Amino acid sequence: MNYAALVIAISTYTENTFPTTQMNTFITQAEQRIYNTIQFPSLRKNVTGTIASSNKYLSCPDDFLAVYSLAVYPTGGGDYTFLLNKDVNFIREAYPNPTSTGVPKYYALFGPTTSGAPPTPTAELSFIVGPTPNTNYGAELHYFYYPESITTAVNTWLGDNFDTVLLYGALVEAYTYMKGEADIIALYDGKYKEALGLAKRLGDGLERQDAYRSGQYRQAVT
Repeated sequence: MNYAALVIAISTYTENTFPTTQMNTFITQAEQRIYNTIQFPSLRKNVTGTIASSNKYLSCPDDFLAVYSLAVYPTGGGDYTFLLNKDVNFIREAYPNPTSTGVPKYYALFGPTTSGAPPTPTAELSFIVGPTPNTNYGAELHYFYYPESITTAVNTWLGDNFDTVLLYGALVEAYTYMKGEADIIALYDGKYKEALGLAKRLGDGLERQDAYRSGQYRQAVT
């Protein structure tokens, strides 16, 4: 289901015509609810960069939401070292002297990056690693992000492969906005949760049965 078909379906089900801005709000709200409930592989992105020598901070990508893994490797080529996620206070306690350097072993979300003088926090986050890098390292970050909405992309993985959960999610938002009858909202909410369960079986179950890291959420499939 592409964007045009989704808009027609929502208007048909609700027997209402909404302004484009409001219609897009229903859809994007539904997308966010779905994306924060199910870890589809399509919500993952991989980027590479560099952790500079003697600099223990690494900026997150602009669209970063959460991390799956962070690894470092020699810039000239070599083995990957996957860093372990810790709290900032753990890294500060384990490596209290920032001039003590070595191959990074741990990372933590440090907080917003800063720019200008005096420093002004930005909207983006940054990592802190420990120990402080003893040389330049390549870095590979695997992270969770929101893919482009169907309202601008026209076609998306969710719309093409699991349009039922997107449709019913948007209908719940639309009927809530309309202050519709409670029984109708309950009906569509039930349909949404039913479709969400099937989508969750796919994203958190079938697509993750051979995941190496057991610490990541994985739903048993029968």
